[in-house]
Amino acid sequence: MLIRASDAKSWEHCVRRAWFDNNPPMGYESIKPNEFDQLILDLGIQHEQKVKHRLEEQYQLIEAKSEEHTQDLMSQGTQVIYQGLFIKDDIIGKPDFLIRHESGSYQAADAKLAHSDDKKEIQIQLGIYRRLLQNNIPAIVFLGTGEIAEIGDEANKDVDKYLASMREILAQSTPPPVRYSESKCTACNYFEVCKPKFVTKGELTLLYGIESRSAPGLEAQGIANIKMLAETDPAKIIDVPYLKGPEAKQRATLQAKAYLNDEFYQLKPVQLPTGTWVHFDIEDNPLTSSGRKHVYLWGLLKPPYDKDNFEYIWTDNESQDRDGWEAFLAKVENYRHQFPDLLLAHFSNHERTTIKTYEERYEMQDNPTVAWLLGANSPLYDIQVPVKDCLVLPLAGYGLKYVCKHPKLVNFQWKDSDSGSQWSVVQYANYLMSATPSDREKLKRDILTYNFDDVMATRMLELWLRSSVIEHV
Repeated sequence: MLIRASDAKSWEHCVRRAWFDNNPPMGYESIKPNEFDQLILDLGIQHEQKVKHRLEEQYQLIEAKSEEHTQDLMSQGTQVIYQGLFIKDDIIGKPDFLIRHESGSYQAADAKLAHSDDKKEIQIQLGIYRRLLQNNIPAIVFLGTGEIAEIGDEANKDVDKYLASMREILAQSTPPPVRYSESKCTACNYFEVCKPKFVTKGELTLLYGIESRSAPGLEAQGIANIKMLAETDPAKIIDVPYLKGPEAKQRATLQAKAYLNDEFYQLKPVQLPTGTWVHFDIEDNPLTSSGRKHVYLWGLLKPPYDKDNFEYIWTDNESQDRDGWEAFLAKVENYRHQFPDLLLAHFSNHERTTIKTYEERYEMQDNPTVAWLLGANSPLYDIQVPVKDCLVLPLAGYGLKYVCKHPKLVNFQWKDSDSGSQWSVVQYANYLMSATPSDREKLKRDILTYNFDDVMATRMLELWLRSSVIEHV
């Protein structure tokens, strides 16, 4: 089989995924991408066409029809070759552009939505194009930010590793062995193919907190699956990478029991701070032309925590970014005066790091509201922290939806079961692209409903913690 330069993305994600891409299981010969992946593909094509148009304005550009046509165009000295094709030995590559260099040789170039060229998949793909061209001219990446980056000999080591690995993978008649990873596997097209086999085996890495680097050390001690881990005295487990110390080992065995019994365990009392809780969640767009995440929705739920008390700041596009940020700060100041004991509850560190990003973006280190939000007496409270510190839950991940949707835990369900962070990005992109006022209004309403459910979920989590498991101060 030929090794495709474009397979670097799948290979970087998972070697088994790269094998399946070349040996598709029955029913997976043609996979329709999900909405988010399709959006990325569409935006990538738009970006490539913009680059193509810019090059056409400056140079003679001809699209190649085959490998032979590519060679003919190169021999003719065509200034820019679009979609050229190379096959050498067992390697195939199709760069977006081949640009005639002043030396007379050709320079490979790709259009990428990425904001930097430091992704390994980009380094490998462009590095392979350089190898196929057999010259030392750096390859070019037209980034989504409008910047142009170069990739040279620094990519050679990763290219060698990729080619050697792919030759080994493609020589196998069965999928290569891999470990489970919740974030990677759930995002993979072949999830339904692999997951049942992991479950049947009792694969240790199905458990939250058991990394692929920890599992071999446990297996070497005779702890071959989840059931065996649940039955093991944590004091008898020998330290392994990323699983060291009595606390970590106790948590690991309890995580195995939680998985098998579908119940949770409490490690220590959960102490929740007193005060007036306002629940806080943001929605942002990472797919901006500037490369800066734009928070288009700052959502807040204040007492008495019903639909009428859901407040938000919405911005229609990135040009209103600062307006939205300053409106959020004004809203916080309003709450601060209204609720002297204000506590802004959010889930995970995302909201705090976003505020820090905006502080730096607009050089507002001396702004008193920002200083208060990020200071020692900050009202920001990450409710995920006590959940992860004090509880062991029967979950593959400790994200908000994992915790809140579980019927034996919070049991809060979002109105749109398909909604999520990627879903909201797709809806906002559709909002930006839609020219129909009624469609835009519906998309905005759907996103607001989702954000309201997010802040209501943290409210319901707070109530569950107070009523079900908790000591609080």
